[in-house]
Amino acid sequence: MTDKRKLSRETKLAQALGWLESSHKGVIPGIYPSTTYEREADGNYPSGRIYSRDQNPNYDQPEQVLCDLEGGSDALLFSSGMSAALAVVQALRPGDHMIAPSVMYWSLRNWLKTVGTEWGIDISFVENGNLDALKEAVVPGKTKLFWMETPANPTWEVDDISAWAEVARAAGAHLAVDSTVATPCITRPIEHGAHIVMHSATKYLNGHSDVLAGALITAEEDDFWGRVKVNRNAGGAVLGPFESWLLLRGMRTLAIRVERASVNAMAIARHFDGHDGIKAVLYPGLEGHKGHDIALKQMSSGFGGMLSLRINGGEKRAMAVAARLELFKRATSLGGVESLVEHRASIEGEGTHCPPDLLRLSVGIESPDDLIADIEQALKETN
Repeated sequence: MTDKRKLSRETKLAQALGWLESSHKGVIPGIYPSTTYEREADGNYPSGRIYSRDQNPNYDQPEQVLCDLEGGSDALLFSSGMSAALAVVQALRPGDHMIAPSVMYWSLRNWLKTVGTEWGIDISFVENGNLDALKEAVVPGKTKLFWMETPANPTWEVDDISAWAEVARAAGAHLAVDSTVATPCITRPIEHGAHIVMHSATKYLNGHSDVLAGALITAEEDDFWGRVKVNRNAGGAVLGPFESWLLLRGMRTLAIRVERASVNAMAIARHFDGHDGIKAVLYPGLEGHKGHDIALKQMSSGFGGMLSLRINGGEKRAMAVAARLELFKRATSLGGVESLVEHRASIEGEGTHCPPDLLRLSVGIESPDDLIADIEQALKETN
């Protein structure tokens, strides 16, 4: 008999752990739109479910797949990546201190700087890759959460998860890692000491730009995780059953999509590294990337499908190059099968840490030769 614990990640994903639909043995789960469940005459719930706000059957399978992928003990789906991240931050108590990197997902960073401080949370931002600054930012007895993102959007710094975890443990704090870009196919933060892993499941986990979703996976079901679960239940920031179904469908092809996107991104990075029209290629897979050695240690099966190009000629030319791309669609988000480009500085606006000459590329699964040719023609037309 097959030992399912020894099956490869690819097999587990393709079969979504091999679950069958409970009523009819279908290989694809059903969709359960009911919002409520009947109680027995004695007051018990034989199904174990009371209300669909966080007990819908369509959450069960994707959450279990995520637990298996990340090596966690519990997982929760959310209505978006932001709602997942905020469930963690809001598990802090007024007066608690948290540390986050200077370069990270812009919307979360902006929330922390504005609304987060109004909630009574003390927040310190530290330079990515500066372990000394991280240690110095710790407030003994008050620092309760370290939030890191690696690779960091949109300049793709790579921080050492194990090193951050060591500092967090010494401070008696939790380490939460936004691993959206790496995906569990490339990095499993819990194996490196993280307590919680967050994904904007809208991106690679779903992979088809048609579901807004978020996910959290915990290494341990402790009191802090209990507060996170209360935040989801009380706040109701959950997926609908159809969206959960779509997310699971997308996750089945995660391994092959991430592999292809990583191969394509590496091809683009190598082609344009040292190119006359390019000031710099920001991609952890390049040997010259300052975080390459750390990436080799904690990233496997490639370096992901995200990279950025800094265009010679400054912001004006960068915008012009983006305007002339044909295969890369000018759109926000990442992780879909189609390739996207975005001028992040103009999107983020005042206070951005993003260089004005930077174009962020989300590399899809198209032919790498076609994608390279598309960038080449845009550069040529803007000379």
